[in-house]
Amino acid sequence: MRIGVVSDTHNNLKNVRKIVELFNEHRVDRVIHTGDISQAKTLDALSALNAPLFGVFGNNDQERTALKEAIDRHGFTFQDPPLALEWAGKKIIVVHDPLEFSGHLEAQDLALHGHTHRYRLEVGDDGMTIFNPGECAGMMVGRNSIGLVDLATLDCQILNF
Repeated sequence: MRIGVVSDTHNNLKNVRKIVELFNEHRVDRVIHTGDISQAKTLDALSALNAPLFGVFGNNDQERTALKEAIDRHGFTFQDPPLALEWAGKKIIVVHDPLEFSGHLEAQDLALHGHTHRYRLEVGDDGMTIFNPGECAGMMVGRNSIGLVDLATLDCQILNF
């Protein structure tokens, strides 16, 4: 199973449309948004994904009523962090701010976060992978990034656009 990972879209609809195009082109099975969607129209744009969308709210997701209405309208799964998932035999924890990992990393295979807008890929001695694909809401072409994770191997790949 391959998943797409995106964070901190901050309502940059031009980039969100490109993100949808990339995830659909790479035929991901599921997409995880690690927070800071900002506005419901971002979720409306993400509804063009050919894969189910899961995620957590970030510190800039203040328009909760509108966001929740869009989530319900499109059948997405979102909640306040942490979001615990188990897909393809892998335990996954999703937060927005990496400080939210506190007390939630034990026995996880994959830990995903956003918030920092910085790429992060760490593999611990226990085999746990911590991944943040980095910035995707910026205006610098080629410096925006999203991630792909192969759950069979926990290999993480960056797609720049």
